[in-house]
Amino acid sequence: MTLFIVEDDFELRKELISFLENCSYDCKTSNDFTNIVKDALEAEPDLILLDINLPYFDGYHICREIRKVSDVPIIIVTSRNTDMDELMSMNLGADDFVTKPYNTQILLARINAILKRAEKVGDVSDLKYNGLTVYTTKSMAAFGDKSVDLTKNELRILSVFIKNQGMIVSRNDLMDELWQSDEFVDDNTLTVNVNRLRKKLEQIGAVNFIQTRRGQGYIL
Repeated sequence: MTLFIVEDDFELRKELISFLENCSYDCKTSNDFTNIVKDALEAEPDLILLDINLPYFDGYHICREIRKVSDVPIIIVTSRNTDMDELMSMNLGADDFVTKPYNTQILLARINAILKRAEKVGDVSDLKYNGLTVYTTKSMAAFGDKSVDLTKNELRILSVFIKNQGMIVSRNDLMDELWQSDEFVDDNTLTVNVNRLRKKLEQIGAVNFIQTRRGQGYIL
């Protein structure tokens, strides 16, 4: 699989690419940060590793522009480690957030988990629930005459809910389903993804579909 690395620290990028290529990934990158969005999309990667502090455009801008046209998984890898940075990254559509300095084995585990999840999403058939249709191959949800695009995280979460409709899905079970192991994702990341999915469903008229059961999880 192909990874696109957006990192302006030459030595760090070189070490990271060497490590990932030794793990059998094909890595691509670019030194032209004025056209980094175009270069990243043209590389057609399976996943993007994206720093925030960059020349010309920061990672937030790049993530936002990529999300306008692509659902490719994005992991933010940055030295900026505040809760606001993480929340902003997730709200812009990033799939995960890793702070520097990072353990390369943990970063690798997160990359592997997201790519496995992406493969699973592609295998799921279209799903329906109470007038809501989830088109998994298009990563889109429709209700009545309105539709909305979903990120891979949102698609996977909604698919799990529909498959378990009428039953409470615990937060631990949901994290395990999404990330293979909750060791590599925090509770706040899940909350951000579920809240973002709720808002998208409300935009198309599917109001109050996802209900919270305090201390237990979520239910459709």
